[in-house]
Amino acid sequence: MFDAIVVGARCAGSPTAMLLARAGYRVLMLDRAGFPSDTLSTHLVHQPGVAALARWGLLDQVRATGCPPLDRAVYEVADVRLEGCSNGVEGQQAGYAPRRHVLDTVLVEGAVADGVEFREQCSVSDLLRDDSGRVVGVEGTYRGSKFTERAHLVIGADGMRSKVAGLCGAEYTTEKPRLTCAYYSYWHDVPACLELYERPGSWVAAVPTNNGATLVLTYFPQSRFDEVRKDVDTAYLEQVRSTAPDLFERLQGKDRVERLRGTGDQQNFFRQAAGPGWALVGDAGHHKDSITARGISDAFLQSECLVRNIGDRLTDRDRLDPALGSYAKERDEALTEGFEATLSVAQLEIHEQRLSLLRAVQRDPDLTSTYFDIVAGIKSVTALYTPRLLALM
Repeated sequence: MFDAIVVGARCAGSPTAMLLARAGYRVLMLDRAGFPSDTLSTHLVHQPGVAALARWGLLDQVRATGCPPLDRAVYEVADVRLEGCSNGVEGQQAGYAPRRHVLDTVLVEGAVADGVEFREQCSVSDLLRDDSGRVVGVEGTYRGSKFTERAHLVIGADGMRSKVAGLCGAEYTTEKPRLTCAYYSYWHDVPACLELYERPGSWVAAVPTNNGATLVLTYFPQSRFDEVRKDVDTAYLEQVRSTAPDLFERLQGKDRVERLRGTGDQQNFFRQAAGPGWALVGDAGHHKDSITARGISDAFLQSECLVRNIGDRLTDRDRLDPALGSYAKERDEALTEGFEATLSVAQLEIHEQRLSLLRAVQRDPDLTSTYFDIVAGIKSVTALYTPRLLALM
């Protein structure tokens, strides 16, 4: 019998399994994919996520892949141009945007190195329950053979369409409409820092990543999804040209090194975080539009939050269940503000009041750094409202 079974091995599952193993628990981690492998993702890791990688001793492995640090940011909207960098957190001033086949492999290898038993290309078909209805394990298929494994806790880290969440009957506690659709690809030899461009009905970003490639992302209103996907190549390039003309010029004569990838299914929700014998981490329990690129950092936060609340209680259900309740409460408190801020950005609307604030911010380097702290999820927007800002406005 395992202490915990983690279903899903990417940026929520592997850290959760690793941290539980470091706490002395016997952990089994399962994933239907083989590694290394890619997945649909903007793959920007903001500074709070970078700080987590550093705490876990994995940041040097990410750096060793050649992924460049993102220590300069540009944000343009209307007549406003902010340029600078975040103040950072825990000494980490730069973000990183490693490809997911790179980052997820580092995380999986970190978990295995700490003693996690890992089975890839392994599918879960159902949950085991005891007479009281408590989840006590999983059943599935591995290498063509059916299996069952039992554990004190089953953790779903299997993404937005989580099979574990469905089998647990995890209810949506908050659910909001889809707001954007997004398409992206990679370009070779396009110089860029972390670049964000906005106009009404559009958002474009450029992010350097591994192997000298630059990720260029475009966002459209959800209402345009059917129109855009009919001729996505044309819509993608036109969105870059009209929203970020300087970036568009840098793309001329350059090679797009991969096909366009995208989605119109960017759900916005919180699910019930835990129940008797089960818990959810990452996109399985909470998902929001990728426009603010908070997903990876938030997954790391949830992993640490769950393991911290479990502590030494995992094998004692009378103590475990209250700990899972504490995790659920802490998760929602930690992520609600970022959820609301993301939904605001994903409206793709520009209001004069915000432009007035940004015009003041761009006149002060310290306020600009604070703004990029807010973008990274380090500080709340209230951190901007200083006497200096009010004077500039």
